[in-house]
Amino acid sequence: MNLRRAKAREVTPAVSEQREILDENIRRSDASRVGVYGFATALFCVVSVLVGAATFALLQSWAIVLGVVAGFLAAATIRVAPQWERVALLRMGKFRKVAGPGLYLVIPFVDSVAMHMDIRTISSAFNAEQALTADLVSVDIEAILFWVVWDPKKACLEVANYPRAVLRSAQTAIRDAVGQVNLEDLSMRRRQLDHELQVIMSAKCEAWGISILSVEIRDIRVPKELQDALSREAQAARERDARVVLAEVEKDISEMYYEAADLYAKRPQAMKLRAMNLAYESSRDGKGVIFAPSNLADAFSGTGLE
Repeated sequence: MNLRRAKAREVTPAVSEQREILDENIRRSDASRVGVYGFATALFCVVSVLVGAATFALLQSWAIVLGVVAGFLAAATIRVAPQWERVALLRMGKFRKVAGPGLYLVIPFVDSVAMHMDIRTISSAFNAEQALTADLVSVDIEAILFWVVWDPKKACLEVANYPRAVLRSAQTAIRDAVGQVNLEDLSMRRRQLDHELQVIMSAKCEAWGISILSVEIRDIRVPKELQDALSREAQAARERDARVVLAEVEKDISEMYYEAADLYAKRPQAMKLRAMNLAYESSRDGKGVIFAPSNLADAFSGTGLE
C-alpha cells in the first residue's frame, strides 16, 4: 500500500505538469481580443490629445481634465466587436439589439452592455461523479460537449448564465441516461448514449437559442474494488470457455478413436499394417531397440497378411 501511494505521489506532479502545458497551449491557440482593447486605448488617447490641445488656450490646466473626460466618453461610445462575438445592448433596462461584429455605438449612461457572447463552436468538458447504473453500480463518467449559440438574444434573455446552464443540463442528462443501462451495456452502448444525450439536450437548449452539436463520452471509471471483481469474473469466464473447448476436443478425439478401434476390429489386416508402420516409425533412426509384443510380431509372420 505504501509503495502504491509513493508511486501515486511520483505520478501526480507529472500529470499536473502535462495538464498545465495543455492549458497553456489552449490559451495560446485561443483568439485574442487585444485588437479590441487596443482600439479603445488608441481612441481614448487620440480624443484626449485633440480635445486637450483644442481647449488648452482657453482652459489651461482644465483642458487636460476635459480631454481625459472626452477620451473616456469616446471610448465608451464607439466600440468594436470581433467577428466571432455578439453584444447584447440594453437601453434603460430594455433590450435594444444585438450588436456586432465591427463598430457599434453605445450611449453612455443610457445604453448598457448586458453580455458578450461567443458564437463559435464551444467545447466544454463535464463529468458525472458516482452516477448509478440500472444495476446500482456507481461509476464516474467524463464527457465533452460541443455546442454553439445560434440566437444571442434568447441566450441573453431566456436563461441566466447560459454556459453554466448548459453544463448542468448535460450533467443531469448523462445521469439519467446512465441510470437506464446496466454496467455491462454501458461501454458497448457508448455511441448510442452519445446520440441519446444529444437529442435530450437539444430539446432542452433550443429554447435558450443554443444548439447541441454532439456529446462524446471520453472515459468511464469503475471503482477499484469492482474492477478487481470484474477482472476475476472475466478470467473465470475465459477459463470456463477454455475448458469447454478442451472438452469438445477430447470428445472429438475419443469419437475418432472409437471409429478407428471399430475399423481395426472389423479389419485385422488394417491393424497389422498399423503395427508395421509403428514399428517402422520407432526404428527409422536406427538408434533404438524395439521390444515388440507377440501380437505386434505376428504382423511380420508369413501368415500375418493372408
